[in-house]
Amino acid sequence: MKQLTRRGFVFGSAALSLVGQPGFAEAKDGGRLLLVGTQTSGTSKGIYAYSFSAATGELKELGLAAEADSPTFLALAPNGRTLLVANELEKYEGKSSGAVSTFTLDRSAARLTKVSQVASQGIETCHVSFDHTGKVAFAANYGGGSAASFAVGAGGVLSPAVSFFQYTGTGPDKERQEAPHAHRVTVSPDNRYLLVNDLGLDMIHIYRLDTATGKLTLSEPAAWKSAPGSGPRALQFHPNGKVAYCVTEMASSVVVLRWDAQRGSLETVQELKMKPDSFKGVTGGDDIVIDREGRFAYATDRFDDIVVTFSISPTDGTLTLLNRTPCGGKVPRHLALDPSGRWLLIANQVSDNISVMARDVRTGKLTEGGKSFPLSRPQCLVFA
Repeated sequence: MKQLTRRGFVFGSAALSLVGQPGFAEAKDGGRLLLVGTQTSGTSKGIYAYSFSAATGELKELGLAAEADSPTFLALAPNGRTLLVANELEKYEGKSSGAVSTFTLDRSAARLTKVSQVASQGIETCHVSFDHTGKVAFAANYGGGSAASFAVGAGGVLSPAVSFFQYTGTGPDKERQEAPHAHRVTVSPDNRYLLVNDLGLDMIHIYRLDTATGKLTLSEPAAWKSAPGSGPRALQFHPNGKVAYCVTEMASSVVVLRWDAQRGSLETVQELKMKPDSFKGVTGGDDIVIDREGRFAYATDRFDDIVVTFSISPTDGTLTLLNRTPCGGKVPRHLALDPSGRWLLIANQVSDNISVMARDVRTGKLTEGGKSFPLSRPQCLVFA
């Protein structure tokens, strides 16, 4: 593209993560079905399907699931049948806009059938998500500096945007924050709020969600603000729904945030840098994933090609950095734990490969080296 205040809170049971739970699709050979979104600027033509073996960590390519224009992020609906796709474009139907698409998944054939496509209202749509009912969809437009919501009708058909927010302003980093850059749309665990990470304005915008209509209204407080120039890029809630973890791009840090579901607000608890204090180069904090037990978190830096392992405190959700491991490629863009929790998969954009790293579920430790599977410009990994 310091020491912070703490506030103690007790965790409940981990109930939100679906990783490793029944309902994941099996491929014909008994492996888990994996869908991979790509940048189609290389030789990739769209979304690819793989069968993943939890026994061996092997990926078997099942072919092109669907042709699509730059499907750089994917999200599967709660019903497991509808796939939401971000088409990261600068022009759509002759206008300055990206697009959002839906597809129906045929699990037995590992193929996708296009259902609908609408304008995202902003260029370079880089992230999409569903609400927890699957009746509302959201998009973050990086280049457009905007976010939108869409109603999802019968069969997964998208409406035109029902809410749209165009952000304005700049951040202190004049090269990477020359404008707003919406980068993530995350629904709160209780389905009442939408949170929009804005890398360009150093904030996470917070909206109230009307699930009946899909419309968004600005909440109060309207946003959480990061340290100036840090660039909040990614967001992931802990399985208990009381804590969220924000990855910043320019600071290359993970910020632990307490989520107040009653007020719809975020409060900073801790911030940990992914790089040593001695590091002086360009940083690119990218993404984060949490295991289903809520004991470990894994975050990537796409300019240093590392994955950082953190342990999570069972009492307050704070992090302890355990180790840094090479990610198995160049410029990691997305990572995912397989349903068994035994493997971490990383989509490496520039080295054109998906790396698979073995994971010790007891200690959280990753095995260096791992396996590598070729694919042009992989961007997003979704287990069906």
